[in-house]
This record gives sequence, C-alpha cells and structure tokens, in this order.
Amino acid sequence: MEIRGLRPGDWPDVARIWADGIATGNATFETAVPSWAAFDSARLAEHRFVAEEDGRVAGWVAVSPVSARAVYAGVVEHSVYVDPAAQGRGVGRLLLARLIDSTEAAGIWTIQSGVFPENEPSLRLHEHVGFTVVGRRERLARLHGVWRDVLFLERRSSVVG
Repeated sequence: MEIRGLRPGDWPDVARIWADGIATGNATFETAVPSWAAFDSARLAEHRFVAEEDGRVAGWVAVSPVSARAVYAGVVEHSVYVDPAAQGRGVGRLLLARLIDSTEAAGIWTIQSGVFPENEPSLRLHEHVGFTVVGRRERLARLHGVWRDVLFLERRSSVVG
C-alpha cells in the first residue's frame, strides 16, 4: 500500500469512495459528492492524500482550513474515507498517520472533525491515532429530515505549539 499525494486524476475514485460513504447514512451530512472544482478549491493541496493498492485508490484524506483568521492558521478540519472493500485493513490509520506528519511539518497544531456517534469504526480509528472527543453537538443538523448529533473530535500535536 502506498500513501501518496492526491492528484486530479484520482478524482473518479475519490468521488466513488465518498459516494459509498454518503450511502451509509453515517459518514456525513453531505447528500451528494461535490465537483472536483469545489473539492479542489476547499481543501489544502499540500494535505490531500490517497492510499493506493495495486493501482487502485483504496481511501483518501484531506483537510480544509477552519477559518481565514490568522490566529486559526494552525487548525484544520479533516475528512477520511476508505473504500468499503479495503475497510478493516489499516488504510484509515495509514492515511491519518501521513496526514498528521504532513500537518505537523507545516506547523498545524490541531486537526478536528465531526463524527456521527453511530459511526463506531470511525470513532475507533480516530481514537487509535490520538484524537479525543471534546464534545457532543446535539441536533446539529438534519440528514434526510432526521436531526443528528455529532461528536466533535480533535487531535492536538505534541510537537507543534
């Protein structure tokens, strides 16, 4: 398994994996995959990675800044998705490890994310790489007409800051 930078040519696989996550109903509030242009403009290019195995993308991770304010320059929000066929094989851990290395090298001190409480595999993955639940946002938004809670997770760097 190789972890490498996400390239525009990876977009069909990234979009397919994201769509699989959307279909579970427990991965995101999104109901449709955005365009490549929207994805590309919203995420930091130096912190986007894919896991590739046998020439096929098995998962991806990317970050977005949480704010344009200078004081939050070291805080990003991430997304990580793994192809259902590759789940349970450590792909998510490899992607998050590469992301952590990348963000720390760039001086980023906090990676945060929101995870549905029902997404137990994601919660275990995040805990394994050092994320902690810092709060619960109750009835944050509706997904298909149903109010959903979100657990707010963060990982503070031990080497930055």
